[in-house]
Amino acid sequence: MLAWAAMHRAGLSRLGLTPGQFWNLTPHDLAVMLGLDQGSGTMTRDRLATLMDAFPDTGPEPEEGQDDGI
Repeated sequence: MLAWAAMHRAGLSRLGLTPGQFWNLTPHDLAVMLGLDQGSGTMTRDRLATLMDAFPDTGPEPEEGQDDGI
């Protein structure tokens, strides 16, 4: 769950945004503006393997000749 009150307060007071400017931002935009975008860095094979283990592709395989939606 996002801490909207804290983000709203930071956007208005720390960044000097107007309410309209704040609500037009995406959460990612706001995080970047606040310097909170310190991601996990470059995707490595080990990181990809960890993510694949944590979030496996599940569900029925598409039948041959059927579009898989990608």
